[in-house]
Amino acid sequence: MSKVIEQKQQVVQEIADKLENSVSTIVVDYRGLDVAEATELRKQLREAGVDFKVYKNTMVRRATEKTNLTEIDEHLVGPTAVATSTEDVVAPAKVLNNFAKDHEQLEIKTGVIQGRVASLDEIKELASLPSHDGLVSMLLSVLQAPIRNFALASKAVADQKEEEGA
Repeated sequence: MSKVIEQKQQVVQEIADKLENSVSTIVVDYRGLDVAEATELRKQLREAGVDFKVYKNTMVRRATEKTNLTEIDEHLVGPTAVATSTEDVVAPAKVLNNFAKDHEQLEIKTGVIQGRVASLDEIKELASLPSHDGLVSMLLSVLQAPIRNFALASKAVADQKEEEGA
């Protein structure tokens, strides 16, 4: 086997592994972004723990055949970049959607969320959700509320009894 074919097979396997192991994958068209904008996008994605890479559409199509995600093949037209996250489902959608609001050239095409192909509307809904840390914070706040309210009520009763005794 030639070295070139071997390298291409490795790239296809890399993409297939990313599609299988990621909890969130977003496919975008980055055409029209200048170097500074692309660098800023990569920086934001890296800070969010998201892997972002440009692949040839034929390589992605071969990887989708391996992973039974051929539904995204119709969106593989023009320059394509793939953002994947193995930890946070919301991060790629949130960063890319926020960046696309400021940079109209970035177009979100499709995605795979927890092994299921997602539409553009589903990705935008996902982007509107709070991050994992935000959700944990909200949960802790809800769990603390009854205890906090009990503490405030018992303090009010103690203050009232103190005033009556004085």
